[in-house]
Amino acid sequence: MAEIGLLNGEAAVELIEGEIVHMAPMGTQHGNVVERLHAALKTALAGRAVINIQRVFRLSNITEAQPDLIVLKPGRDYHSAKFPTGSDTLLVVEVSDTSFSYDHDIKVPLYAAHDVPEVWIVDLESRCVRFFRNLVNGKYTDVQVIGEPSLTRLADFPETQIDLSGLLI
Repeated sequence: MAEIGLLNGEAAVELIEGEIVHMAPMGTQHGNVVERLHAALKTALAGRAVINIQRVFRLSNITEAQPDLIVLKPGRDYHSAKFPTGSDTLLVVEVSDTSFSYDHDIKVPLYAAHDVPEVWIVDLESRCVRFFRNLVNGKYTDVQVIGEPSLTRLADFPETQIDLSGLLI
């Protein structure tokens, strides 16, 4: 819709199941956490994945989410020819300050239904990271809540540790 002028390019919105949803503006802590996560993922996965910050992510013709971070399978064109989809994805990260219920109750099930293999929610209000892994029949069967995250791994890179220590300070 932005491409044809129905929305200006400045509006922070997502298309979720055919509904335009306005996103809250990003606060300072939210932005800092996104930057720290980006740095940690970029360091750990250098040259083996594409990491997008707040880019459109197409789940279907009626759903285009805009998560805080997306880790994509490597591609020659860096996924510039089309919006990434669930099958292009290794990880989606949502940073929640005021949007936890929406991210948890609406977006995580949508990601699961569209074959996103792993989702993290950094819950700033509760000061924890929620990991959703092991996708089976459209549902995550391994859900963990970690209050002080340190080292973790992505399912697709089990030999690589990602340092999340200090993320919630």
